[in-house]
Amino acid sequence: QVQLVESGGGLVQAGGSLRLSCAASGIIFSFNVMGWYRQAPGKQRELVATITNTGRTNYADSVKGRFTISRDNANNTVYLEMNNLKPEDTAVYYCHAAVGLYWGQGTQVTVSS
Repeated sequence: QVQLVESGGGLVQAGGSLRLSCAASGIIFSFNVMGWYRQAPGKQRELVATITNTGRTNYADSVKGRFTISRDNANNTVYLEMNNLKPEDTAVYYCHAAVGLYWGQGTQVTVSS
């Protein structure tokens, strides 16, 4: 059974930081491209960042320089470090595994102005 379990969301003031984690099980994590997506109310789900099995990263323009995606293959976990958060970063953040197209249940991030 595949599980992607996100944690680390919460309420933070603008300019603050949060670190999201996604613990994966039931997949061959080390071979998988992992990603973070987000969906704000009334908007479509959008890509935030991805990381390949070799550590190559890709970011949405809106988060470049503020967010960092990383992975720990030994512990089947992918992280999203978010700094200098803005109110427009408010959304539900989802973990994604490209092989098999699996999604986590999401974690809410709310940034107050």
